[in-house]
Amino acid sequence: MSFNPADPLGAAFQGAVAAALADGLDDQAALLAEAAGRLGLLWDEARRLVAKGKRLRPAFCYWGCVATAGQPADPGPLLAVAASFDLLHAGALVHDDIIDRSDTRRGEPAAHRRFAAFHRRQGWAGDSDRFGHDAAIVFGDLLLAVAAGLAERSGVPAVRLGQARPYLDAARAEVMAGQYLDLAAQAQGAGSGRAEAELVTELKTARYTVSRPVQTGAAIGGASPGVLAGLGRFGSQLGQAFQLVDDLLGVFGDPAVTGKPAGDDLREGKRTVLVATALERAAPAAASRLASLLGRPSLTAAEIDDAKSVLVDSGAAAAVRQTAQAAAAAALETLDGLDLTAPGRTALAALAAAAVCREA
Repeated sequence: MSFNPADPLGAAFQGAVAAALADGLDDQAALLAEAAGRLGLLWDEARRLVAKGKRLRPAFCYWGCVATAGQPADPGPLLAVAASFDLLHAGALVHDDIIDRSDTRRGEPAAHRRFAAFHRRQGWAGDSDRFGHDAAIVFGDLLLAVAAGLAERSGVPAVRLGQARPYLDAARAEVMAGQYLDLAAQAQGAGSGRAEAELVTELKTARYTVSRPVQTGAAIGGASPGVLAGLGRFGSQLGQAFQLVDDLLGVFGDPAVTGKPAGDDLREGKRTVLVATALERAAPAAASRLASLLGRPSLTAAEIDDAKSVLVDSGAAAAVRQTAQAAAAAALETLDGLDLTAPGRTALAALAAAAVCREA
C-alpha cells in the first residue's frame, strides 16, 4: 500500500492511521485482560478521543520517512510509530483540559467531564467532579504509556527504531516541559514576556507537532545527520507558525469550527505570543485593560470583545499573522535546501500548507 504525496492527509492515509490506532489500543487492552471488565470506560474513551483529529503528527512522521527512503513496501510498522504521536497528543490534550478547566474538546465534553458524568450516572460514592478530575489524570497517563508501547512494538527493525528513539523520547519530555513553562508563565502574569511565550511555543507545540515526528520518520528511513538537523529546523519554523495560527484561532476562531468556546484562551489567562505582543504594543491604558481581563473564568462576551479590540488595535493580531506567514515561508525555504525524495518533499510541502491554512 502506498499513499498519494500530493494529498498526504487523504482518506487512505487517515484510514490507515485510524486502523493502527485501533490495533494499538486493542493490543494494550489485551495486555490488561485481567481487568478488562473494569477498564471498558477507559478504552471506550480512548477510542472516542482518537477517532477524530487532523493526523498532522502521524503524517509528518510517515512522510519524513518517505522523504529519505521512499514509501515502504509494508507501511504497517512505520504507521504504528506514526500513530503513536496521535496517542501522545491525546494524552497531552486530556491533561491540558484538566489544567485549563476546559469543559469541551472538539465540540464534545472533555474527558474529565465525561468521567464525572459516568460517576454520577452510576450513583457511586464521593464527589463526581473529583472522580472525573482524578480519573482523567490517570487516563492521560495511560494514553502516554500506550503511545510509547505502540512505537516500541511497532515492528520497525531494532536498529532503525534505535536511531529514532531519541526523537521519540524527546517529544514526550519536551511537551511536558512546555506545559510546565506554560503554567509558570500564567502564574508570573505581567512578569512573563514574549521570550517566555516563544519558548513555550517551541517546546509545547513546535517540537512534538512537527520537528520530532518528522525527525522520527526520517531516522527510521536512515536519514543522514545533516538531513535530520535540517528537518529539525523545518519543524521548528513550521511548528512556530502552527502555534501562532492556533493562538489566533483561540481568540478569533469560530467555535462551531474549532470545537472550543470563543475566548477560552483569554479566560484561561494564556500568555501566548499574541497576548505578549499586544501587551508590548498597546498604549498603557489598553495594555492594563487587557491584563486585567486575562485569566478571569467569568469573562462576559462584551469583555471578550473588549480584549479582542486591544489585540486588533494594538496591531498584535496582524503582527502575529505576518510572523506565522514568514515562519511558514522560512520552513519551505529550509525544506528546499535538503536532499529529499521528490514524493517526500511534495508531501511535506503540502503538510506545511495544511498546518497554517486552516480554521480549526
